[in-house]
Amino acid sequence: MSHPIFQANENSPYGDLTREEFYKQQKIMHKESFMLNKQNMKIYTQSWQSESSNQLRGLVGMIHGYTSESSWLFELNAVAMAKAGFFVCALDLQGHGYSEGSPGYIPSIQPLVEDCIQYFDSARANHPKLPAFLYGESLGGAIATLICLRQNTIWKGLVLSGPMCGVSKKYKPVWPLEKLLPLAAFVAPSWRIVITKPPGSKSYKEGWKRKMVSKSPNRVASQKPPAATALELLKVCEYIQRNSHELEVPLLILQGGDDKVCDPEAATLVYESAGSKDKTMKIFPGMWHQLIGEPNESVELVFNTMLSWLEVRADLAKI
Repeated sequence: MSHPIFQANENSPYGDLTREEFYKQQKIMHKESFMLNKQNMKIYTQSWQSESSNQLRGLVGMIHGYTSESSWLFELNAVAMAKAGFFVCALDLQGHGYSEGSPGYIPSIQPLVEDCIQYFDSARANHPKLPAFLYGESLGGAIATLICLRQNTIWKGLVLSGPMCGVSKKYKPVWPLEKLLPLAAFVAPSWRIVITKPPGSKSYKEGWKRKMVSKSPNRVASQKPPAATALELLKVCEYIQRNSHELEVPLLILQGGDDKVCDPEAATLVYESAGSKDKTMKIFPGMWHQLIGEPNESVELVFNTMLSWLEVRADLAKI
């Protein structure tokens, strides 16, 4: 069963098909809706499952990264997991995709964490017998980690792909700008930090995939984080590094060896300090930040590594 990435082209993750035709071809049941969060904002949610799965293996809640979305390229991993027998669900974070909110503006991570908990709690309530797993990419990996620190016994596994445990020195604001961030965030919270290139240029190795991502109808225009966001992201990284020893959930970290956006050394530190008895870290030499942005054969290798890990733990949870 090949990964749906093999069908994608530089214009669309669905190749030459419409989104609806793509789902039909992949034999996927897709549902989408809006959830009203605690701030009275409309948050876009969606789910995928195989038409042919009589017995689901587990539930996977997916969280995308900064300036990304739960649809388009990100959802190809969701479709692949659904085809393997999992019920997969995801939401667009505030200010991303179809969800309400100021694009890219995250003065506090907590409302995003609350949205995820609200949605995934309801998804788990609808599938109470399924072992539940969390998957997060980049910023989504940080949010998934924060959720597991709060709901340590609920989740049967946590998969982090290029997690934001520490921002690469190449993308951290240069000193003294980093020291001035708290002041900048207070005086001009929406001022966008000037960095050499948007992180997207160092996220996806394959040029045709960068083009495809830029053609998403929901792409957040500017990839430079506002000062308030940059400050909050650095605080989140520090919090995760300080508290990762409290993680107890089975843990899999997938990391590109040449990730220039999220620091592989920080991810390694989190892996080493995590309290989880069952933990694995896979570093893929030469790969960049977005593992789905690698050549398709590498995407399949990474995905199969993750799927095997999930399948083993889903089966164990049912014993």
